[in-house]
Amino acid sequence: MSIVSDSAHLNDLTVVKSVSLTSALEKELERLILTGELEPGVRINEIHLSNRFGTSRGPIREATRSLEAKGLVEVVRNRGVFVRRLSVEDAVEIYDVRAALFGQAGRLLAERMTDGLLAELTRMVDEMDAVAERGSFDDYYPLNLGFHNLIVSSCGNRTLLAEYHRFVNKLHLFRARALVQGGGLAVSNREHRAMLEALASGDGERAQVTHWRHVALAKRRLIAAVDGHARND
Repeated sequence: MSIVSDSAHLNDLTVVKSVSLTSALEKELERLILTGELEPGVRINEIHLSNRFGTSRGPIREATRSLEAKGLVEVVRNRGVFVRRLSVEDAVEIYDVRAALFGQAGRLLAERMTDGLLAELTRMVDEMDAVAERGSFDDYYPLNLGFHNLIVSSCGNRTLLAEYHRFVNKLHLFRARALVQGGGLAVSNREHRAMLEALASGDGERAQVTHWRHVALAKRRLIAAVDGHARND
C-alpha cells in the first residue's frame, strides 16, 4: 500500500514539475516575443531553445502550444512554429473592432455591477498604479490583461466574450508596444480609473464611452509607436 502511495506521489510530483517548467518556459518565450528578441515571422527553433534553457524539447513544444492559443505564434504544417506576423493595418482594424466590443462590455457591466466586483477591479487598478510607479512593464502587462479580461468575462454575454478573445489574441505584441508609448503605463491606468468611475456610477452609456475611448487611445499610441520606430530606422 505504501509503495503504491509513494509511486502515485512521485507521479504527481513529476506532473507538477513538468507543468511548472512548461509555465516558466511559456512566460520566458512570451517575454522574448513581446520585447522583440524573437521577431515576427521568426521560426521557433526548439533545439536552440532547449540548449539555451537546458531542457528537453518536450516542454518547449508544450509552451509553444500555449502561445499559439494566445495568438503569439502560429503553426505552419510541415514547416514549424513561427512568431505570428500581423501587419499594422490589420492591427488597426482589429483595434477598431475591439473598441466596439469592449465598449459594449462596459455598458453591460455597468448595468450589473456588484460591490464585490467593483472592489476587485479597484484592487487591480491600485496594484497597477504601484507597478506603473516602478516602471515595470513585465509586472504591469499581465495585470493589465487580467483587468480587461475580468471586465469582459463579467459582462454577462458569452458571445461577446468569445468574439473579444478571438480578436485580442492576435494583438498581444501590438498591445505591448502601445503601452510603452505616449506616457505609457501611468496614462493607461488613468484611463482605467475613468472606466472604474463610470462602472461605479451604473451609467451604461458613460461606461461604454470610457471603455471605447480607452481602446481608441491605445490604437493611437500604437500608431505613434510605429511611426516613431519608422523614423528611427
